[in-house]
Amino acid sequence: MELISKMLFWVANSLLIPDVIILLLLFARALILIGGTYNMYIAKRKNDRAFDALVKEGRTDELRQSLPVNDNSLYVCYLRDLLSHTPSDDYAEFLLAKFENEAEKDIALSKMLAKIGPVLGLIGTLISMSPALVGLSTGDISGMAYNMQVVFATTVVGLVVSAVGLVSMQFKQRWYAKDVNNLDYVSRKLMEKEATHEKA
Repeated sequence: MELISKMLFWVANSLLIPDVIILLLLFARALILIGGTYNMYIAKRKNDRAFDALVKEGRTDELRQSLPVNDNSLYVCYLRDLLSHTPSDDYAEFLLAKFENEAEKDIALSKMLAKIGPVLGLIGTLISMSPALVGLSTGDISGMAYNMQVVFATTVVGLVVSAVGLVSMQFKQRWYAKDVNNLDYVSRKLMEKEATHEKA
């Protein structure tokens, strides 16, 4: 039993360095995600001011002309694609499903950070707690203090990574839900206009 306990202790301790490295990489990725989400927010705000009234009033011709050529954001690309094709139910459904898949792929990183951040933080906390308790029992205060620093650092970094993932996920889900609604509405307006032209 003692041999098994030593093996478990050795395996757990060997996971600390990979855990800390992954946490640092995820923290760097979370910082990049903050910048990307902020840029997306600025572009979204600009596009909403430019397009919301046109979408609401169903002015698809003006909307087609007002789309910026150099804007490659997901929403504008799919809106441009929708407006440049002949209106049809099948193509609109295909485009909306594809847009939802792309949006889900973009949100996946935020979901992953929100879920895995606390897990890795907890792993680092528990691994470092064991040597800290050993240091306390042997009177090694400096060793215990060092391990307690690692305990708190891994917990804090894991929670920060999770918070960034959770907040960015909430914002992106709301933005993409609005975009899907707009694309669906524009496709319906295009088909209504096409049906009116056919009757005339």
